[in-house]
Amino acid sequence: MDTHRKPRRRHSAEFKSQVVEACNAPGASIAGVALSFGVSANLVHQWRKGCGLRHSSGTQPPSQELAASPAFIPLALPSLVPEPAAAPVDIRVEVRCNALHVNVAWPCTAAADCAAWLRELLR
Repeated sequence: MDTHRKPRRRHSAEFKSQVVEACNAPGASIAGVALSFGVSANLVHQWRKGCGLRHSSGTQPPSQELAASPAFIPLALPSLVPEPAAAPVDIRVEVRCNALHVNVAWPCTAAADCAAWLRELLR
């Protein structure tokens, strides 16, 4: 067991408020302020939370400001029902066999006849 432990330091309320105020200065980083005062940055974060400060500017973040004053905001949402796709006019078949090239356009209304024709062609 380690018997050479340093005792915990206690900081006055004045010192804590001085450190927290230094963090609220424009452009000040918490790590830099903690280093200059000789304390841990984690400790400074705890002190800021204890004062009710969470944002570096000393104000509440925008998300918390919105939560404090709820209001209805209408949003335009896309339709959940997909638009019907334009039905193809024809079934198009292209057959290439050596020098033979055949292009066939078959009406969609006779798709079954097209399938029967293809079965006969491919035998």
